[in-house]
Amino acid sequence: MNSRRRKTALVTGASSGMGKEIAKRLISEGYQVYAAARQMEKMQELASLGATPLRMDISRDDEIRDAVGIILKEAGGVDVLVNNAGFGLYGAIEEVGIDEARYQFEVNVFGTARLTQLLLPAMRRNGAGTIVNITSMGGKIYTLLGGWYHATKYALEGWSDCLRLELAPLGIKIVIIEPGLIETGFGDVMAEGLVKRSSNGPYAELAKDVARSTKEAYGHGRGTDPSVVADVVSKAIKARKPRTRYAVGKYARAMIMLRKWLGDRMFDRIVMSVMR
Repeated sequence: MNSRRRKTALVTGASSGMGKEIAKRLISEGYQVYAAARQMEKMQELASLGATPLRMDISRDDEIRDAVGIILKEAGGVDVLVNNAGFGLYGAIEEVGIDEARYQFEVNVFGTARLTQLLLPAMRRNGAGTIVNITSMGGKIYTLLGGWYHATKYALEGWSDCLRLELAPLGIKIVIIEPGLIETGFGDVMAEGLVKRSSNGPYAELAKDVARSTKEAYGHGRGTDPSVVADVVSKAIKARKPRTRYAVGKYARAMIMLRKWLGDRMFDRIVMSVMR
């Protein structure tokens, strides 16, 4: 967009974790930042730093349209869109209700897609912009009882690759960020939901083992601070020719490489070995 004005960014899922850190970083770098999340009260710190909080449940089309309308009216569009909103639905594929599985796709895929569609016309008119899609190392690997979550992240990876090809001739860049084990609330939320869905049926022992290993992996300083993801986002949007994807955080590069080179059967053994 016009370089003579202050550049604008929208960060979704900005009320905590990676989204909050990314928003703070962009504010510090001089961007006019719109911070979007469901819980407005959790974005008071960002507002005090100069961000404009927007209520947006990424699964609701009306709230997406309302937020985009505000941005278009006030700023004319965005220079940077960071699609970070998402969550992890874990449970045996057999036992997760199909409506809940659809909601996982609504949040992790379709909400992101709809928001991007609505902001693209302004980017096209200006012949510039960067869209950063936060996927996961879970878009390249798989873990036990994470079928619906991984399905959305695999989908987001493929969708982003196609979007990159479509928009390259128009001057718009697409960057994929694949975080590994990051110190956010992901682990606790995922483990609690898993136990709720699959702790009393035929997958009970497996669910308890996965929940235990997840709680052991997350927290206690064992993961990567979310500010590291903000560092990578900042680097990518500054680059004249950014990489198509960045694996960042604990385990991300190692696990993606293992999955790529060892093949399915060997990777299956590695995943199952965590339960021993």
